[in-house]
Amino acid sequence: MTASITPERLAAFDEAMAAELARRLEEDDYPSPFDGLTDWHLMRALAIHRPELARPYVHLVDQEPFDED
Repeated sequence: MTASITPERLAAFDEAMAAELARRLEEDDYPSPFDGLTDWHLMRALAIHRPELARPYVHLVDQEPFDED
């Protein structure tokens, strides 16, 4: 079972954890596509809620800038 993406989980992230997440996404060597998708969703949540941590890795999210209007 994968840990949920919660505000508390995002708040607990630090630069080292974000770098490790980015490393896994860059290597793209997951046992299943769903594992990679889980990490992608986590990086996307960081990009939205903790952009200072995700900024160096925003290319991994590969999405258009989001508009919340």
